[in-house]
Order: sequence, then structure tokens, then C-alpha cells
Amino acid sequence: MRVMGKITSRHSLAVSALVWLLVFIQILPDVFFDKNDPMAPRACFDTTSNDLIRRYLPYSIAWTVTGFVIPLLIILVCYGHIVVVLSRKTNVNPMLKQRCLKLVVVLVILFSVCFIPYHVFRNVNLKTRILKQSGVCHATFRDIYIAHQVGRCLACLNSAINPLIYIVGNDDFLRKLHLFTKRARQSLPGLKSAAFYRQPMETCLDPPSGTRVSSDPADG
Repeated sequence: MRVMGKITSRHSLAVSALVWLLVFIQILPDVFFDKNDPMAPRACFDTTSNDLIRRYLPYSIAWTVTGFVIPLLIILVCYGHIVVVLSRKTNVNPMLKQRCLKLVVVLVILFSVCFIPYHVFRNVNLKTRILKQSGVCHATFRDIYIAHQVGRCLACLNSAINPLIYIVGNDDFLRKLHLFTKRARQSLPGLKSAAFYRQPMETCLDPPSGTRVSSDPADG
């Protein structure tokens, strides 16, 4: 899909720079939260130590709102607009339209599946740590911690899967992949024939006589 309208490459660079600046401002406070536990020097937290946990939770919630909820709403609005525009277009190739719609749906689902568990269970896990400090303990706290770790893995996985989806959705990539598989199928019978005629001569020892028996017809 090509960008239509008055958006230029300069505008795109400016928006990208602005987004990176906002992300930097968003994660900057996290640097000032201690990650080590004074009572256990060898322990390291992915959020902050137990001493600062009550101050970290409001920041984490604000991070969820600005770093996930608002971007998700922007994605839904922008992709929803794309879906509406494509649905109304009559001069667009139906196959191209269908593929673009599928790509939009896949990207929204992937973003939601990868980041909803991370943000939800991160904040819930922080709350359970505060409850533990208050003397409250429940068997589900460990399950919440495990779910939080799984959510972290999913969030990292999104960065690896997202580029692959765009690559697979690229026309040039699909054309080259089709050409590669076609050539592979054409060369496969030739490889099988060459392997058949180049089989090494098999020899074995005849158990009763101990003489060598050859499978090569020329030796018969």
C-alpha cells in the first residue's frame, strides 16, 4: 500500500522522531528506580525494589495508559479508517483489498495479544507485591507472577514477528518466494535421478563362505 495525500517523507521522519522522543520521556523515570533489593543483593527486579514499589505502581499505570492504551486507540482509529476507505473503493483490485484488510486485522490482533497480557499482569503483579508487604498472601500470587513473565516474553516476541508480517505481505517478497519454490520443485526430480545413478557400489560378506558379494552388475 502506498501513502496517498500530502504526507511526505519529511513528515514521516518528523513524526517518527517525535514518537521516539515521547517514548524516551516515557521510560526515562524508570532509570531512577532502584532494581536491586538491599536485603538480597543478588536479586534483581524488572520493575523496582520492594522499598519503592508503592511509588512505582502509579508510574506503571501511567506508562500503561500512555504507552499502550493511547497507542492502541490510535491504531484502531487509523486502521479502522483504512478499512472504511478500502471498503468504499471500487477501483481497487479485490484480491489486493482483501489482502490489505487481512493484514490490518492480523496487526491489530498481534499487537493486542502481545501487549495486553504484559501491561495487565505487570500492574497486577506490582499490586500483589504491595499486598505481600501488608501481610496478605494468596496462592494465586505465584500464578500472577508467572503470567507476568509470559507477558514479558510476548511483548518481546512482537518486535520479532511484526517485521516478518510486513515482509510476507510484500508483493515483491511473495513473487520471489513463488519463483524460488517453483525452481525448487523443478530441480527436485533431477536431484533424485542424479542420486539414483550415483549410488555407491554396495558390498557385503556372504556369511557361509566369507566371500565378498558385489551388487554391481558388471561384477556378475
